[in-house]
This record gives sequence, C-alpha cells and structure tokens, in this order.
Amino acid sequence: MRLIPAIDLRDGRCVRLFQGRFDAETVYSPDPMTILEQYAALGASLVHVVDLDGARAGSQGNAAAIAALAASRRAALQVGGGIRSRETVRRLVDAGVTRAVLGSTAVTQPDEVQAWLREFGTDAIVLAFDVRIDEGNVPRLTTHGWERQTGTSLWDAVAGYLPHGLRHVLCTDVARDGALSGPNVELYGEAVRRFPAIAWQASGGVRDVADLHTLDDIGVAAAVSGRALLEGRMQRQELEPFLRNE
Repeated sequence: MRLIPAIDLRDGRCVRLFQGRFDAETVYSPDPMTILEQYAALGASLVHVVDLDGARAGSQGNAAAIAALAASRRAALQVGGGIRSRETVRRLVDAGVTRAVLGSTAVTQPDEVQAWLREFGTDAIVLAFDVRIDEGNVPRLTTHGWERQTGTSLWDAVAGYLPHGLRHVLCTDVARDGALSGPNVELYGEAVRRFPAIAWQASGGVRDVADLHTLDDIGVAAAVSGRALLEGRMQRQELEPFLRNE
C-alpha cells in the first residue's frame, strides 16, 4: 500500500479542516511549497493536493499555487477541488499534474466525467467520493466541499462508472477527516470486497503507522494522510514501506 501525503490549500496557505468545516481550520504553513519539500524529503513520490476554495465554490483560487507545486517537480501530484470542466482537467494535465481528482462533478455530471475517463485515460482520473454513514450503515455521498448531502450510495456511484474503465477511487469518511480517530476500516473493507478491481484510496482518520498497516492488510491500494504527517505523528523510518516509488 502507498501513503499519499496531503496538502489542503485555502487562500494559498496549507491548512486542515476538522470534518470539512471551514470554521474549524488549522493553518500549518503559509507556504505550501515548504510542505511539499518536507513530503519529498520523506520519500513521497505522489502528493494529494486539494483546492478547498475550489471545492466550496468552484473558484480555482489556488490555481497559481498548484501550478507552482507541479512545476517544482518535487513529487507527482494528484489535484482536486472544484474541477468542473474538461478545460480545467486539461489545464492541470498541461501544467504537469499526474492525476485530476473529480468530486462533486463525478456525482452531478456523470456523462461528462465518463467522457473524460475515455479522453484522458483511467490513470489520469481519480473519482473522489466523500461519504457520511447513514443510520442504516450505508455510505451516502456528499458534494460541494461536503456541504450538500445526497441520497446516492457509494456503491451505486462506483457501479455506474465501472463500464467506463474506472480505476482509481478516493473515498473519504467525512466524520473522520482531520479527527485522528482512526480510519473507517469497516467501510474500506466492504469497498474492497465489493469492487476488488478498483484501486481504493482511503482518506480520513489516519493516526499512526498502525492504521496504515491495518489498511494494507484489508487490501486498500493507498492511504491519504494530512494531519498525522503535519503534526509529526509518524516517523520517516516506519513510513518507508509505504512511500515506495511507483
């Protein structure tokens, strides 16, 4: 399993939100390049970057910062947040971004996203499905920076894309994001059982290297972590098995 360190951008700064709440923000650095360099020094070959302003309003307000991170070539980037058009995907690819991460658009514009999978290739597109678990233990999708709840289940959303070559899915349990409460192992275990051909990326709640080993054991392809790394809760030596080049 691969560890993908995360950089969340808001107003050009590296921040983390608690459970996706914009009023519960911690600023870790005014300069995201510094954070990218730290991750590269750890040995990370792929970094997950989220434009929080874009996710909330589709503004692409952090486009310049993202372009600078990509141009540095410190690590390959997968970038999400407010990507709602083919032109934005193309701009990111042309800027050197390895993968475009599509969230709300994958829920609201499936026909367009299916076409982008065919055009850009299945390795260049990650679908980001953010979920809240309902009273029946069903993961239901949220959109627009986690501020809108839908009735669509994660399972139905993934099944709808399988005929179109879907390969990479990043799934975030919103209730665990930024909370250091441990990943939702039950959710990701069921995801792997239902769709073993998907390269699942688990996001939300990673506390320490033990969580990474647990996710590895259930067959998750990658784990995205921000806060635990930013706060030094995992050390370089113990992370080495999860930071291999691919």
